Amino acid sequence: MWLKKILRLMGAPSRLRTLCALAVIGALGCVAHSQRAPNEMADLVLVGGVVVTRAEPHAVTDAVAIRDGRIAAVGNRVDELVGPATRVIKLNGAVALPGLVDAHAHIAGFGDALSSIDLRGTRSFAEVLERVRTAARERGDDWLLGRGWDQNDWQEKNFPTGADLERVAPGRKVWLRRIDGHAGFASPAALRAARVDRSAKDPEGGRILRDEKGEPTGVFIDNAMNLVDRAIPPPSQRWRERGIKAALARLSELGLTGVHDMGVPPDALSVLEKLASHGELPLRIYAVLSGDDPKLEDRYRRGPVSGEMLTIRAVKFFADGALGSRGAALLEPYTDDPENQGLLLTPAAELRARIDRAHAAGFQPCVHAIGDRANRLVLDAYENKSALRPRIEHAQVVAPEDIERFAKLGVVASMQPTHATSDMPWAPDRLGPKRLAGAYAWRTLQKSGAHLAFGSDFPVERPEVLEGLYAAMTRSDRSGQPPGGWRPEERLDFHQALAGFTNGAAYASFSETRRGRIETGFDADITVLDGGKALVELARSGSGDPAVLLKTRVVATIVAGRVVYARP
Repeated sequence: MWLKKILRLMGAPSRLRTLCALAVIGALGCVAHSQRAPNEMADLVLVGGVVVTRAEPHAVTDAVAIRDGRIAAVGNRVDELVGPATRVIKLNGAVALPGLVDAHAHIAGFGDALSSIDLRGTRSFAEVLERVRTAARERGDDWLLGRGWDQNDWQEKNFPTGADLERVAPGRKVWLRRIDGHAGFASPAALRAARVDRSAKDPEGGRILRDEKGEPTGVFIDNAMNLVDRAIPPPSQRWRERGIKAALARLSELGLTGVHDMGVPPDALSVLEKLASHGELPLRIYAVLSGDDPKLEDRYRRGPVSGEMLTIRAVKFFADGALGSRGAALLEPYTDDPENQGLLLTPAAELRARIDRAHAAGFQPCVHAIGDRANRLVLDAYENKSALRPRIEHAQVVAPEDIERFAKLGVVASMQPTHATSDMPWAPDRLGPKRLAGAYAWRTLQKSGAHLAFGSDFPVERPEVLEGLYAAMTRSDRSGQPPGGWRPEERLDFHQALAGFTNGAAYASFSETRRGRIETGFDADITVLDGGKALVELARSGSGDPAVLLKTRVVATIVAGRVVYARP
């Protein structure tokens, strides 16, 4: 401005005055930049959008600079870090969030699902059979494997029988897992291969369903599934690696910058370690070992491993089964099955001993517990374990008097919002009105002071993280039913829901001082979304229509400062 005034006094034309001013400003900018070494400049800068720095209302800015995989600056300071080699991405009004993380999922299972018969969304047993018929015609595999059926979605809500599989896949070995992975049904040929007949005994923590003559129907619940699983040849390492790579690529497209991979099978862990050592992991993996891993003691002796892209410092155990297959352990019998209180997959004393062993080895215990009886047993076992941030995976049905214990004992409630919207059509029949007070109780747990970490449990549910945010805010399905949500008192606002997938997930994996926010010094993990003005309003203030999340597109996924996915 001062330069233009001098030129005006000298009688210079207006156009010349402007050009001279720009030239001098540019020169001054070059001088300012020259004072910084090239290695102090940003590698990547995002500008021209809404950058949500943390899961709180109005915690927004418009730009972020990244250098060496970390956040170098946010807001106004970004300009001074733009050098000749800096890549600048114009957001054009898009929303940049702290990297979204799925805090409970199964990567190998998702890879398997991409190659198996997809039975999700089937509305009848006849539809299941038709998909099996098509697969039998098109595939020459020795075993036909599938997953995703849910008898609760059928008009006749009874369990299927394996004999019907013989009609559509005669002589073929067929094994189809229920959507939650806690039940499956097998064809007669599969039963023969597994050597299961009427003489087979129910294992502890499992059940073989039988007809009136005592013959197995082909349906196996929880630990009984092992009788069939052990007959299936293990996948080759090459097949496993191909499935995991396909799964990781898809997850990056969905905007996930990290996954807490639950109960990782040993062969899948080998693949993840290989990819990490070669720098080929596109997102961060918090690997939770399987409590049934035969080499678990070796892992304990080696101790936790904390890497940039792969961390191994937790182990998963099972307390009970699933609610949908009536395997969740309840304090009182099921309302719709008065003779049944569910199953404890691990006896209480053994579970406590396993938790104590993990704790002694410095590994975070993560225990699957769905029913109120199972949750109570795990909370009892977690007394004096707060230093390792013990987790309960699912925490779906908690006795109201036990809710305050989560915060008191320092237990992380690792929950999956879409489980509620999937289960709401039939959960009241299982539990009755009294127990619903502690079922899928996100807001109640959050208000009690408990740490919440959110995930999807894919492939049990879809891995679309934006659907998880929507479910947490609405407690409605994707069609908006029921209006106002199921048990709406447990709904969360946008920023509370976002916290579960960002800093809540970070806390659950001991990384809250490095991840979960877009702040200087934090790891540069960012999810960029385009949902128009409606998403911008939601991101800024938390108010607005959550349905915009179902229409929002992932623009880019950035992990450790690298753009691992960009929308074409």
